[in-house]
Amino acid sequence: MREICDKYGVLFISDEVICAFGRLGTWFGAERFDYLPDMITCAKGITSGYAPLGAVICGDHIAEPFLEGNNSFLHGLTFAGHPVSCAVALANLAAMENEDILGHVQRNEAGFRERLESLRDIPIVGDVRGRGYFYGIELVRDQQTKETFTDAEAEDLLRGFLSPALYEAGLICRSDDRGDPVVQLAPPLICGDKELDFIEATMRTVLTEAWRRFGLAGAAA
Repeated sequence: MREICDKYGVLFISDEVICAFGRLGTWFGAERFDYLPDMITCAKGITSGYAPLGAVICGDHIAEPFLEGNNSFLHGLTFAGHPVSCAVALANLAAMENEDILGHVQRNEAGFRERLESLRDIPIVGDVRGRGYFYGIELVRDQQTKETFTDAEAEDLLRGFLSPALYEAGLICRSDDRGDPVVQLAPPLICGDKELDFIEATMRTVLTEAWRRFGLAGAAA
């Protein structure tokens, strides 16, 4: 991707609103996957959600034209450079460094993935993918052929059953059907074995019931 962008003079912009600041066990996803973008957009994790803040980070070659003479980048945001949010971000990043949050995610990543991979014995689980503390569990009608659900079935599965069932069981997840139905897991970065065990057990119970209701056997009934 980097080579293609350089060849055609295209800026390589890395959207890291979700995957930066420890979510993948590194400060940025670009670091995790070893690529160098021209610009990075980020938010959310920069303050751990304690205050609203977004940022754009760019390379020197992007910034240089605006650092000479009277050149300026004309844009306006009502809350741009908000001092309280910026102070929260600095305190948050300091806490993450002092408490070795990135190291904690790295040390627990393999165990988290192993727990989620164990869910593959439930027929409705078609795939498990992700890194760090950010995973998606893809749901399918047929595990062998990867046959997916219709739009109506996915709506009923995700919003009619899974989201409320997981919430009632004490687990907040994001259900997404913009492609194949997926349950996204992004636990707090301080989660340890106790919380990860709870995630696995809860997902197993609810996904097993989902297969009973919405899988091939359930549809046939």
